[in-house]
Amino acid sequence: MKKKMIAAAVLVIALCVISSLLSFRTSAARPKNGYEGAVISDSKILEEALRYVGTCPKYKSRYYHGGYPDDGYGTCTDVIGFALRSSGYDLRKKLNEDVLAHPERYEIETPDIDIDFRRVKNLIVYFENNEEVLGNDLSQIQDWQGGDLVIFRNHIGIVSDRRNAKGIPYVIHHASPFQLRYEEDILEKRDDLVLHIRVKTDA
Repeated sequence: MKKKMIAAAVLVIALCVISSLLSFRTSAARPKNGYEGAVISDSKILEEALRYVGTCPKYKSRYYHGGYPDDGYGTCTDVIGFALRSSGYDLRKKLNEDVLAHPERYEIETPDIDIDFRRVKNLIVYFENNEEVLGNDLSQIQDWQGGDLVIFRNHIGIVSDRRNAKGIPYVIHHASPFQLRYEEDILEKRDDLVLHIRVKTDA
């Protein structure tokens, strides 16, 4: 039984690596997709998100001193954290400053800079109060741009510039230990969309 579990884990990791290598792209070389004319709001965020998932992080929620995972593990919020940090936007610091300045907005008893920015419920509050909130109507496809953030009830991702045949963008995200692709056509399949955000970085 143990050998079967190990073999299954190895298979999942191998498929993940292969899928990641196939899906990893930079803005300089985009594959063809079913919709032409995708617009990018922030190419740096998009590029850095793809770069991060290109490392094929394994899914696990853990606490890290310093905030950012350094052992190849991560969750959905780390896609955002790494993409923004590499784009010159220190989400860890900015959210902590907002928690200290406006504690009434958050349900946080004891602020912790190393974990608060890795909680979706805190990101909903932070982004809604500090960045541009856009519409959630998927029929307004021109409003959905690569590099935007999309926040669900308990999940978060980054809007891709890759789109399906109807023009609905894919989402770059990390949802579970069994996820084989980090860039997926999921927006129409979920019914828990909370926020669509556009972040202004210094990059």
